Amino acid sequence: MFFKQLATKEASLSYLLGCGSLGKAVAVDVVAGDENWFVEQAKQQNVTITHVIETHVHADHYSGGRQLAEQVGAKYCLHSNAQAAYEFDAVNDGDVIEVGNVHVKVLHTPGHTLDSISLAVSDNRRSEEAWFIITGDTLFVGSIGRPDLAGREQEMAGMLFDTLHNKLLTYPDTTEIYPAHQAGSVCGAGISGKPVSTLGFEKRFNPMLQVTNKEEFVKALTAEIPPRPAEMDRIVEANTRA
Repeated sequence: MFFKQLATKEASLSYLLGCGSLGKAVAVDVVAGDENWFVEQAKQQNVTITHVIETHVHADHYSGGRQLAEQVGAKYCLHSNAQAAYEFDAVNDGDVIEVGNVHVKVLHTPGHTLDSISLAVSDNRRSEEAWFIITGDTLFVGSIGRPDLAGREQEMAGMLFDTLHNKLLTYPDTTEIYPAHQAGSVCGAGISGKPVSTLGFEKRFNPMLQVTNKEEFVKALTAEIPPRPAEMDRIVEANTRA
C-alpha cells in the first residue's frame, strides 16, 4: 500500500492511497485547486485513480472531487443520502471498494451531516483487519464534528453519539484515524494540529468521547457550537449543483 496525506486550504486534509503493485488508487476529499497534485502523485506512483470519494458534501470549502474524477475518468462517489443535482456513484454502509490489494469499506457515519461516511482501509497483503479509518468530519484528533449544519443540532448530535459508540469505537484501539481537518478548521471545536491519532488514544483523551451518557453528550456538544463557516450556503450550493 502507498498512502499520502495532503494538508490544504481551510485546514483541510485530503488523501491519496492505493495499491502500487496493481496500479490502482482512490482520492478522498479533494479540495478545489489541488486536482493536479493528485494527478502528479498518481503518475509518480504509476497508478490509476479509479475512485474519487467525498466523506460528505463539504460546507467549508469548494470541492475539486468532481473535476478530478472527470479529469482522470474515475468514479465520483458520495453516500446515497447526498443531496446533489448531478449524477454520482452512490455508496452505502458496508460497500467495499477494491483497489488492488487495498480494500476500502464504507461506513455510514451520520451526525455531522446525514450523508457522512468514514472509510475503513485494509491492506490485504498484511491483514484483512482495518489498518486505519479515514473519519471525515465525524471524528477529529481531539474533537468531533459539529452537529448543526443541517439546522437540527439536537437530533444530529444524538445521531453522532450513536455513530461514535456503535460504529467507530467498536474497532480495535490500535486502529489509526485520519480526519478531514486539523487545527484551524471551523468544522469542530478544539481540533488538534496533529493530523493522525489512534482510536485508543482518542478514547482516553478526546473530551467528547469521555461523555458516555447520550443525553449529557447531546447537551455538551450543542452548548458551544462554533460560528457557521463563512459563505457556507454558497459553498454547499456550489458543491451540489449540476
